[in-house]
Amino acid sequence: MNADEIKILLETQLADCDVKVEADGSHVNIIVIGNIFESKRSVQRQQLVYAALREHIASGTIHAVNMKTYSKHEWQQLTSS
Repeated sequence: MNADEIKILLETQLADCDVKVEADGSHVNIIVIGNIFESKRSVQRQQLVYAALREHIASGTIHAVNMKTYSKHEWQQLTSS
């Protein structure tokens, strides 16, 4: 899967989220920003993203995932400093 395909998959599965993806073969770096993460712990956030990618991880299409997840408020604070 290329970065665009992963981005579309995540945007479809995680409604109203902004997604940034970099892929190098089967290694993927992901940033997901959305209110879906508001009031969720880090593990819960990761579970949401992994659920969207589960089939592709299980098949080996995606081998390694590095992800960062932010609520829109957290992202605003991070990028405004």
